[in-house]
Parts: sequence; C-alpha cells; structure tokens
Amino acid sequence: MHSDPVASRSADPRDSRESKNGGGPQLDAVSLAIIEQLQEDGRRPYAAIGKAVGLSEAAVRQRVQKLLDQGVMQIVAVTDPLTVGFRRQAMVGVNVEGDVEAVADALAEMAECEYVVMTAGSFDLMVEIVCEDDDHLLEVINKRIRAVPGVRSTESFVYLKLKKQTYMWGTR
Repeated sequence: MHSDPVASRSADPRDSRESKNGGGPQLDAVSLAIIEQLQEDGRRPYAAIGKAVGLSEAAVRQRVQKLLDQGVMQIVAVTDPLTVGFRRQAMVGVNVEGDVEAVADALAEMAECEYVVMTAGSFDLMVEIVCEDDDHLLEVINKRIRAVPGVRSTESFVYLKLKKQTYMWGTR
C-alpha cells in the first residue's frame, strides 16, 4: 500500500517548518511533499505531482519555482562520473590554519571540488574531488589545494568503488 505523502502531515497551513539551520525558508506539508515527489523522480510531471499532493499543475509549478529560487532544492541530472570521463574520485580531509571559511570559499571555486563542507573532528574541511585520472588528481591536490593560503595539511581517501549514492533522504 502506498501512503499519501501529505496525509501523514498536518493539514493546517500554519504547520510549517523553519529549516534546522535557523532562519531558512519555512516549508509547509505540501512543499515537503512536492520535494519528496521530485526526490523520487526529478522528471515527474507537475500534473502528476499535483494529483499526489492535491494542487493544480500551475500551483505545483509556482511552488517548485519558489523552492528553486529560495535555494531549498536543485533539479539536476546526476551522472556516473566514470561514464562521463572522470575515472578518479577522492574525498580529501583538509586541516586549516586561520579562517576556515576563507579556505572553504577558495576550494569551492575549483571546478574539481564537487562538495566542500566544514566539519568538526579530525579535519576542518572535507572536500570531494572528481578528476579525469590520477595525474589530474595529483595536480589538483598538490598544486592547487595545498597552494591555498591557510591549508596546513591534507589527507586523501581515493575511491575504489562506489557502492551507494542516493538523494532519497526525504524530508523531516
């Protein structure tokens, strides 16, 4: 039996949630249900989403555009890097001296850095890098990342095999 994504949420329009990072856009039950529909299939027609969440196609289109404009979500094609010419991926732990945000901003500007997150723990930053091959990876780490002012050290974790990659965590 398939459950209705909106039915499990309060129907009260005042039941909205502020993002957990404080001060972000408030999302009501219908917006959350739209997000879940698009996480299942980013190409799902607005008419089908509307039927699932109880809105018209036009209303869904407006809500989706608002969610995109607010930066709540992105709709993108997720590719397998191996099939599009990127044979080497790695997660790089970065230790920083000084301003972590400045280093994170500099790394985020590099095309090969697909994911940059400030962390608590052994590393100040975790950076996912997607490269064409080992030579490209070496160049990015050795000549570019380590050259960023404030980078004290790096530790690389080269991916051998990707076992799971999903964006289906739903909403809370």
